[in-house]
Amino acid sequence: MTANYILDIVILLGAAVIAVPLFRLVGFGAVPGFLVAGVMVGPSGLALIDNVTEISRLAELGVVLLLFIIGIELKPSRLWLMRRLVFGLGTLQVLATAAVITATAYLLLDVAFRAAVIIGPALALSSTAFVLQLLAERRSLHSEYGRASLSVLLFQDLAVVPLLALIPLLAMQNFTIGTDIALALVEAVAILVAAIVSGRFLLQPLLHRIAQTHSQEIFTAVAVLLVLGSALLTEHLGLSMAMGAFIAGLLIADSPLRHEVVAEIEPFRGLLLGLFFMSMGMSLELGLFVAEPVPTLGLLVALIAIKILVLWPLAMAFGLRPRTAAAVALLLAQSGEFGLVLFGYAFQAELLETELFQRLLLVVVLSMLVTPPLAALAQRLASADKRPPATDHEKPTKAPVVIAGFGRVGRRIGAILKTAGMPYVAIDRDSTLVLRERANGHHIFYGDSRKPNVLRSVGVADARLVIVTVNDFEATEGIVAALHREYPEVTILARGQTAHQCRVLRQLGARLAISENLEASLDLAREALTHERVSASRTEALLRSFREDYYAQFDNTSTENPPAPPRS
Repeated sequence: MTANYILDIVILLGAAVIAVPLFRLVGFGAVPGFLVAGVMVGPSGLALIDNVTEISRLAELGVVLLLFIIGIELKPSRLWLMRRLVFGLGTLQVLATAAVITATAYLLLDVAFRAAVIIGPALALSSTAFVLQLLAERRSLHSEYGRASLSVLLFQDLAVVPLLALIPLLAMQNFTIGTDIALALVEAVAILVAAIVSGRFLLQPLLHRIAQTHSQEIFTAVAVLLVLGSALLTEHLGLSMAMGAFIAGLLIADSPLRHEVVAEIEPFRGLLLGLFFMSMGMSLELGLFVAEPVPTLGLLVALIAIKILVLWPLAMAFGLRPRTAAAVALLLAQSGEFGLVLFGYAFQAELLETELFQRLLLVVVLSMLVTPPLAALAQRLASADKRPPATDHEKPTKAPVVIAGFGRVGRRIGAILKTAGMPYVAIDRDSTLVLRERANGHHIFYGDSRKPNVLRSVGVADARLVIVTVNDFEATEGIVAALHREYPEVTILARGQTAHQCRVLRQLGARLAISENLEASLDLAREALTHERVSASRTEALLRSFREDYYAQFDNTSTENPPAPPRS
């Protein structure tokens, strides 16, 4: 039995390694790649795997971890900053699109009412992962249509939680709109309040204590335990595991430790979420599409048309110009990963018949596959309109400067940047220092700067400058190397102590490496020359010449035979 599971895992990983890079290469993204990989190895493809049910149960953990990450990212402060488009345009898009699709399914397609009630909202949701990836690749995240699209996606992510709670209610045989929904809402609110209180008074202190041990393994175990424990608790109380993970994410959304938690969870999330999409691909019955392609393609065209025709005028009503509004509508015209999630839960709850379930999966997958050309058209429409935006939009929240290490040197740099009015974000591995400096008003988070996931979480990809001030040369080497490897366009300034250390940091990718010993020597020399009445102009000329000669040797020295570090 164990050997069979290992063989299944090897087959799935092999299919993903082949399909996902190919789909990324042609611009379709990772999600369709995982889906097609699942089709390839599943019963409709090469039939290499037939144990779809067991794999689907394991793959559900990917959805749980995805909701956890979304809960962390949906900070109240971020939602409030973008409130007009999030709660205005986002709310109207979901409600209007869901209403039109639900009415169409129930009145025109003869779908059962309970099924239509979940089909409408599920298809109204777009693919957050896919759209954000396309915007990032086109460097359009901070454009007018990019911010509007992000706002709608944020509300759609919020809408997933009540939809997950709605499915078990719809599956109840004696379902009554009044009493049962009221009791379920009271139960959900009670769970949420209890979770928030326990998170405030128990979870935050616990994470702080664990961070103080500096044990990476224990911190990882606690992060995974937090997600899975919350998921099991809410499932035991009658709600979905995904909702429990979402609540757990909300609990640490404003915690200074959140970036390290995300870095620990991210690898599990990516792998298991990919497994979830592959399990959806394995569940697809391509024979249904081959036998009757016209109904599926007709539903696909209808879905895209409805979403565009609903969102386009709504976006214009919120101040977007016609071309920009059309770009937003085109970009969000697909259904997405949460449609797959909700349909999977609805099928398990016996709300969807097998043929309808398969048809819906095909429509979602095909809508993702046609998204890249729609996104290209959206980009052209948005680029063609060069006029200034009609309304003010929220500024990006990422800081242009990241400080890695917030000890004595890092704190002084942060204080100077703060005085200059320049925003920054800092990272440090000392949880006590992080809590103290946050109380003093510094924008600092707990995390290991050597981890690419931590750097990505704090927004290094959007930063212009990273200053590495860690008082540990081995750690500084790792941070500079990771930064230059993952973000070669970001300027790196690093702290060294000797000429040899500065030379190594320059070779690893630092734009400039500053020697502490040299700068201290220059300050003392300046005071000595001033005491001996050497003119200020001559003093500065001497020091400048010495500094230039000192740092010039980093560029002129062979990397194969570096000289012995000077005693400075």
